[in-house]
Amino acid sequence: MAKRIIISGGGTGGHIFPAIAIANALKKVNPDIEILFVGANGKMEMEKVPAAGYQIIGLDIQGFQRDNLLKNVLLPLKVIKSVTKALGIIKDFKPDAVVGVGGYASGPLLYAAHLKKIPTLIQEQNSYAGITNKFLAKKARKICVAFDNMHAFFPADKIIKTGNPVRKETINIEGKREEAAQFFELDPVQKTVLVLGGSLGAKTLNDSLTAGIESFKKENIQVIWQTGKYYYRSIIEKFGNQPKDNGVRILEFLNRMDYAYAMADVIISRAGAGTISELCLVKKPVVLVPSPNVAEDHQTKNAMALVIEHAAVLVADRHAEAELVDQTIKLLKDDAEMQQLSKNISALALPEADEVIAKEVLSIIKNG
Repeated sequence: MAKRIIISGGGTGGHIFPAIAIANALKKVNPDIEILFVGANGKMEMEKVPAAGYQIIGLDIQGFQRDNLLKNVLLPLKVIKSVTKALGIIKDFKPDAVVGVGGYASGPLLYAAHLKKIPTLIQEQNSYAGITNKFLAKKARKICVAFDNMHAFFPADKIIKTGNPVRKETINIEGKREEAAQFFELDPVQKTVLVLGGSLGAKTLNDSLTAGIESFKKENIQVIWQTGKYYYRSIIEKFGNQPKDNGVRILEFLNRMDYAYAMADVIISRAGAGTISELCLVKKPVVLVPSPNVAEDHQTKNAMALVIEHAAVLVADRHAEAELVDQTIKLLKDDAEMQQLSKNISALALPEADEVIAKEVLSIIKNG
């Protein structure tokens, strides 16, 4: 009889894409495995998961709102309602195991699985575990992590360092620089900076580039600038559509991340766990500007895990507008430092995370 697995979580691409990668890896091991996703209504997983070919059920759940405490009034009721619905999903689907990847829906679903004595596995992407995963870890069979020293949050005997699953197509960049240069209409020889603000965008990165773009031009450094959805219109209104010969490409989204990575000599990015896992596999020098607007400042902790290995440069968010562009130009002029950063970040890569996690999921089923 085919095994049945629920994968729960979402809220951001950093949770959803690893979840889909795990599902794909499970299907690769055994195409007969039945997989059901459980997400949060209104979040991006409700669109992205069906697009990847999987069924998803939504829970009416939200996270704790730190910026507006009044929004938390109904939270206890939503949690109870979500746990109740999760119990119903488990009763109907009869999973052999449940995987939690983080996000609002992960808590109620894993808690319901524990109540029903169904084995669970947690995939913790960050270097600093959140409250929910620390609580759920007590009864989880396995905890798959991407960073060292996670025994500070979880029982050491349950931890397996697997890395974070990434989208394989985005890191397949070998030999693509010429293609990438044609795609972006840039010079394949000229030094190029890639700026990643995420799908929605990062205000600090956009403000820093707005303030410093002329410095890049003066140094004949090309820029691929991904603004994100929230900021694209205002930035294009300021700079206009960029002519072919000015070396700057301003884009809302990057539909070909492989080309963007292939073209980059240095990458400027936030420090989300999934992004860091991709950057380790891309093996390019990176300048990280951690977002301060995340729980427990976990992006700074993610970035520091690289910095202490001399595998990345860190610029604090509050200093970015004044320092980011100058620091990046300085790095681009130091070939030895760029080579060292590339070597060190590549040493941290864990390329088969999705397959390793899939095997661990099947092992907790086999061992009961």
